[in-house]
Order: sequence, then C-alpha cells, then structure tokens
Amino acid sequence: MARYYPADLTAESLQDKVIVITGGANGIGASLVEYSCQHGAYVCIGDVAVAAGARLVESVCATSPASSLPRAMFQKTDVSDYQSILDLFDTAYKTYNRIDHVVTAAGMLEIGNWFDPHLTLETVREAPPTTVLNINLLGTLFVARIAAVYLRQNRPPHTDRSLTFISSVAGFKETPGMFVYQATKHGILGLMRSLRPYLPAAVHRLRVNAVCPWMTETEMVRHITEGWKQARLPLNSAQSVAVIVAGLVADPNLTGKAMYVEGGRAWEIEDNLTRLEPEWLGEEPSRSLARGQEFLAEGSKWQ
Repeated sequence: MARYYPADLTAESLQDKVIVITGGANGIGASLVEYSCQHGAYVCIGDVAVAAGARLVESVCATSPASSLPRAMFQKTDVSDYQSILDLFDTAYKTYNRIDHVVTAAGMLEIGNWFDPHLTLETVREAPPTTVLNINLLGTLFVARIAAVYLRQNRPPHTDRSLTFISSVAGFKETPGMFVYQATKHGILGLMRSLRPYLPAAVHRLRVNAVCPWMTETEMVRHITEGWKQARLPLNSAQSVAVIVAGLVADPNLTGKAMYVEGGRAWEIEDNLTRLEPEWLGEEPSRSLARGQEFLAEGSKWQ
C-alpha cells in the first residue's frame, strides 16, 4: 500500500468552504468540525446528539475566525430518516447559499448478536433490530443521494465539490462478532467504488472518497480502549483521522481513493488492488473483467 500524507492545508484549501458533516457532534466527526473551522471553513453539523452538538458549535464559534455567517451550526438529524437529512441540507443551503463538501460520519457499533448460539426455533422468529443497518448503510445511501444534488447547485465553473464516506477497517477486513456493522461498512466502501466512475463524470463532476479507520479512541469503543493500549496496538486519535479526512476534502486531485488509517498514519488501498489484479485474480480473468467493465462504462446500460 502507498503511504498517504495529507497535504499541508494552506489558507486557501478550506477557507470559506461550506461543509456538511453528518454524525458531527462526537468522535471523528466532531474533530473534523473543529479542524475545518480552524482552517476557515463553515460547517453544518447533523446529528441526534443535540447537547453535544450545541456545545461543539458554541466552542468552535468562539475560537474560529470571525465571520458574518455562522462559522458552525447544528441541526438535529436522524440519518435513517430521509426527510431529516433533507432538512439538514435545506438549512445549510439556505444559510450559506451553497454546499462545497459533504462528509458522512454518522455510525454506530453492533447491537446484540444476530447469530447468537442460544437462538432456538422459537426465539429466531423474533425479527432482530435493524438500527445499525439503517444508521450506517441506509443513512449513508440517503446522504449520498441528497448530497449529489445539493453539491451541484450554485456552482461556478471549475469549482471543486466532493463527497467523503467514513467506512472502517471492517470495510475490507474481517471483524469477528461485528456481523451487521461489518456488512454496513463493506457496503459503504462498495458504494464509494460504485460511485467513483459515475460521480466524476460530466453531469455531476463530483469527487468521491472513503476513509477506513482502524481502532480510534472515541466514546464508541471506550470499553476496549484500555485493553487495546495494554496490548500495545496502534490507536488513532479522533483528531488524527480528522486530518486525513480533511486532506481528502481539500485536495481536488483525489477521487476514488480509500484510506486505511492506523495509529494516525494512512495508506491508500485502492490503487494497488487495481494494479495487482492480474496477480491475485489471474491475467486472463482480469482482462475479461476489464472488457466487461469497459462495456458497462459508467453504468447507464443497467437503466
């Protein structure tokens, strides 16, 4: 894999950009809000954590460059509710008159065990909860669909616009016991891959990327963090992941990339998968697959 070093953010990279961040009240999302505002961006936060969102907005507005527009604002948003996401984007667009970048950071860990060995012929008849599926994957799909429209609005020629997904190491590597979570994170990485030949095309002209963090010190994993540290395993800070995300947002040349982040360091994983495909798939199947992909082009033939 190729080590990725986020470019030094000059004053122009995020200055005056309008960024919508779902799941931005805590964890990686909150660190990204702080980092973006410190570099002159305007951020609209969507999250269900109202108190945390309000505190974050108050903090960044007090410490960020002064502006006639709110440096950050919060809208209560449930990403599993399509209308709730629309309300968030409407608020951002009405306030700032455009949206430059969107980051999907809303997510949650596994609830229960879908494959509990204690299930019986009787208890398996009760449908399992789908909250993780709805928040992590359906919510990301909802945000991506809406973002693809709003990012095209009020756009001067040659203006960079982007969509960045937060996936996980579980997006490409098995994570025992995280069955639904892993399926959703694989889905997010799959969504990026399906969109990368499509969104950059002439109609949309949007960049799309993904970030796949390994263990990151947030409230979500507080119950295993100490043991992880004692095992001397690499641990990301939320801030270190936010810097990688901001690098993708700010660089107009990066699209279709997925960054694995471990211990605050990032590696791009997509380019080598493509480059080495003839080796791990075989040369003849790889050639045949390439011809099929060329035939399908950006995917319009399916429709």
